[in-house]
Amino acid sequence: LESMMNATSGHGHLCETQIETSTVFDGKLLEVRLDRVRLPDGAEATREYIVHQGAVVVIPLLDNGELIFERQYRYPLQRALLELPAGKIDPGEDILRTAQRELLEETGYTAEEWEYLGVFHPLISYSSEVIHFFIARQLTAGPACLDEGEFLEVLPMSLETLKAGILDNSITDSKTIAGLFWLMNK
Repeated sequence: LESMMNATSGHGHLCETQIETSTVFDGKLLEVRLDRVRLPDGAEATREYIVHQGAVVVIPLLDNGELIFERQYRYPLQRALLELPAGKIDPGEDILRTAQRELLEETGYTAEEWEYLGVFHPLISYSSEVIHFFIARQLTAGPACLDEGEFLEVLPMSLETLKAGILDNSITDSKTIAGLFWLMNK
């Protein structure tokens, strides 16, 4: 399956080649680029996309089977959403270190056991973002260390409640749904 999914292995006839690139916007979280590309048939086209340094998602699993979740206000959607702890990878930072840092900062929990699950591409049509998933077990509670300007609630939730939340559309965050899918199929 891995070789079947690899975008470059045997699929060169689908590749687009960059002719030129320009940065339209360069912010703290992301960069927006506009590229001119050569299509497989030789024609030219433009591609607008977001360059993102990547992120991690942590699936914190308590000994009783509940998961640690967050409720956080997300400005673009103008509402609070339930989601798994997550955060962006700092330049040069190891992804496990990012996961450990984000879990501690956002929830106050530390974990003795970490399991890497894999990657998720949340916005393949217009972003380079790659999200890495981890399960964190053998959790110990402590004080959260939220970033300045970060506000959230931390709450334990059962897997059954979370499944129901996906089905009734009260949980709509794609990285959270992907993480719960992985957990349910472990």
